[in-house]
Amino acid sequence: MTRESPRPTTLDETGAQGVRDLADAATRVDGVAPLGEDFLLRLGTDEGTHLVSPGAPPFAGYAGIAPDGAVELVVHPDERGHGLGTELARAVLDREPQARLWAHGDLPAAQALAAGLGLTRVRELLVLRRPLAGVPDAPPAPDGFALRTFRPGQDEDALLAINAAAFAHHPEQGRLDRAGLAQRTEQAWFDPAGLFLVEDGTGDLAAFHWTKVADPASGIGEVYVVGVSPQHQGHGLGGYVTAVGLAHLAGLGLQGVELYVEGDNAPALATYARAGFGRHAVHSMYARATADALP
Repeated sequence: MTRESPRPTTLDETGAQGVRDLADAATRVDGVAPLGEDFLLRLGTDEGTHLVSPGAPPFAGYAGIAPDGAVELVVHPDERGHGLGTELARAVLDREPQARLWAHGDLPAAQALAAGLGLTRVRELLVLRRPLAGVPDAPPAPDGFALRTFRPGQDEDALLAINAAAFAHHPEQGRLDRAGLAQRTEQAWFDPAGLFLVEDGTGDLAAFHWTKVADPASGIGEVYVVGVSPQHQGHGLGGYVTAVGLAHLAGLGLQGVELYVEGDNAPALATYARAGFGRHAVHSMYARATADALP
């Protein structure tokens, strides 16, 4: 039987749910989610290009190309071993030769697919973890600063402003806008009591730590985002607000905490190593060879 080639499609909410179902099926088998949070939140919008391969319900395979060229790709577990992942990746590269393909968990099958297509690892996003046992109580705020939690309906603009300044050069976090923030605060896991804001003496936001507990049953919390305003760096606010969030997560009775950090961010890696974090997993991005390829 001849398989139909991957084809572009428009995803309505039914199609978007089909992609989520496909991702869930892959997660159950692989132990790692094949699609990133930001990508999943944007499903069902008009952003990017979507390619699907008909087959096992809801799809045999799916690839999404974001406007910035980042790609998420997943093949249904029942449809693997027949070259479908390679077909989808080739279809992506035919449309976007400079596309960058995410491999969440950097599983052996993804590495083999990349090697077969001559793709090179160009980015690593590390997942670090540490136990929460023994985490001390939250320290007092540094002189001249005060701590409080997020107020829905009041703090959105200020949070977006400091986030944009702190992550001006980050490819995903730096582009967070009001719609993206609303999507996240509407998720079941969102808790304003776990979003900590540090103000300076004038009431301006100087730093923040957004914690996350996606699945309480897992016993794992997350350092979702830590940001410090460039104008307030050098006061130890990053370490302070991180400590506040860790104490909060420990107080919820969780066993461990994880965070995501760029693999080439040496200062952050050193800071987190001193805080007891160790490498747990890696998400890699592959593209055609460039001067920016990782060794």
